[in-house]
Amino acid sequence: MSVLHLVNASPFESAALSRCLARAGEGDAVLLLENGVYGALTGCRFSREVAEAAAWLDIRVLAPDLRARGLCASSLLQTLGQVDYDGFVELAARHELSLTWT
Repeated sequence: MSVLHLVNASPFESAALSRCLARAGEGDAVLLLENGVYGALTGCRFSREVAEAAAWLDIRVLAPDLRARGLCASSLLQTLGQVDYDGFVELAARHELSLTWT
């Protein structure tokens, strides 16, 4: 059973992203949204952990939340994809369960 993991907390203020990546399984997806998008940035202390997880997890960033924080695609880890709201719905439909990490 695949799970869509939603991480909405900043990794600088919460261990939600690290806990999520430690628990996510093969075939799961992770969507970074709201302040969780900060976990997708290159050059931050979480970059290595996220990049390693992206080798076996489908990790995406909600593009409108990225833009709302004044960030652009060039500041993201290259292995991560972006989705809009329609893509968010598609991810939710593709996975049997969703789990929010805050």
